[in-house]
Amino acid sequence: SLNLIRVFFFFQISHLNAQPTEAETAVWNQVSAVLEEAHGILAELQSYNGAGQEIREAIQNPNDLQLQEKAWNAVCPLVAKLKRFYEFSLRLENALRSLLEALTSPPYAPIQHLEREQALAKQFAEILHFTLSFDELKMTNPAIQNDFSYYRRTISRNRLNNQQLEAENEVNNEMANRMSLFYAEATPMLKTLSNATTKFVSENKTLPIEDTTDCLSTMACVCRVMLETPEYRCRFTNTDTMLFCMRVMVGVIILYDHVHPVGAFAKTSKIDMKGCIKVLKEQPSNSVEGLLNALRYTTRHLNDDSTSKQIRALLQ
Repeated sequence: SLNLIRVFFFFQISHLNAQPTEAETAVWNQVSAVLEEAHGILAELQSYNGAGQEIREAIQNPNDLQLQEKAWNAVCPLVAKLKRFYEFSLRLENALRSLLEALTSPPYAPIQHLEREQALAKQFAEILHFTLSFDELKMTNPAIQNDFSYYRRTISRNRLNNQQLEAENEVNNEMANRMSLFYAEATPMLKTLSNATTKFVSENKTLPIEDTTDCLSTMACVCRVMLETPEYRCRFTNTDTMLFCMRVMVGVIILYDHVHPVGAFAKTSKIDMKGCIKVLKEQPSNSVEGLLNALRYTTRHLNDDSTSKQIRALLQ
């Protein structure tokens, strides 16, 4: 509806910051604190260079204790960073959960929620924007997994030699296992949010699943319309706004696909997947390929029989 399109100009296009109503304040404050931290996390990830050189030298010269120590000292602060990112994903998960509760609770329909609680809807969009930005950086930085593997190998080798390393106090074995699973994902933050959304739906048995999926499909539809309609597009003041819209669209599609019984790609889906993929491919942005990869590799139902060949072909 046109009313919704107007509402969604909160998508940074009007640069209006929707102010939370009294009822929204508690959730808004919780999510706000997480989003403030998100900027720093992205900046840290962007400048993450890894310890590739030190690790290579240590591996090539296994008997040179000085090089072993140099590599270890280079890797430890990096692993502390990776731990921070991982712990942040847990806070992000809690924030998402609070937003889902607020945006789907009775007696209002999802569209009414999005119209009434614009400040929360905007935060939901910002979480998705952060998530896809983080995963895009992670996907293109192999150093993250190399550093972490080296760290784990060194720790287990030292455990065999009964050497307790100080860094283990920072990241013990159990934490290392959890981090390892997190970083093994192509898109770890997105996976965290998909799991959280699925869990939210399964734990709220009394809540019709449509309340969650309609909220997601509505946001996907609005993003698509804004990207493909010239009169809205011309109000995008910069490429950041366009990217924001693209990331939010892909984010809600992926969450929808995880939560909906037949997913986003089925003929019965409330998301116009052909339109969404088409409009993504038309954008002049370096991020398009990363977003298409997110759709290819982090959705659940793309390869189901119910997915049309046309859509699969579009994503080839």
